[in-house]
Amino acid sequence: MLFASTHQMPLYPGTGARAETGVGNIFNAPLAPMTGGREMRSAYEGIVFPALRDFQPELLMISAGFDAHAADPLANLNWTEADFGWVTAEICSIAAECCDGRVVSTLEGGYDLDGLAGSVAAHLDALIAHTEAYA
Repeated sequence: MLFASTHQMPLYPGTGARAETGVGNIFNAPLAPMTGGREMRSAYEGIVFPALRDFQPELLMISAGFDAHAADPLANLNWTEADFGWVTAEICSIAAECCDGRVVSTLEGGYDLDGLAGSVAAHLDALIAHTEAYA
């Protein structure tokens, strides 16, 4: 099992530092408050995606949290709907390379209803496009 996470830090509960690696199977990519899409994409391309490709999973599971949206009242990240669509499409691309396209996604969080709706739509659009490639 491999666990990879991008998240705002510092923020409650204070875990998820880059140095927290478990037994070498945890890849944290903490992001500073006010981080936008450019920094998020860099974290995924530099930390998360290489770890996934090296691990060669049989299934990718996405815990899709949308509280990183710029309008969300809970965190202080500045992601947009396009950022969520991009990361989903990239994860699906890795699934196509590594695990015959197997991806499962579950909704985690998002507390601004407009931001949540647009972000979920972008996420689902990417998942649907990926699914159609395997139909």
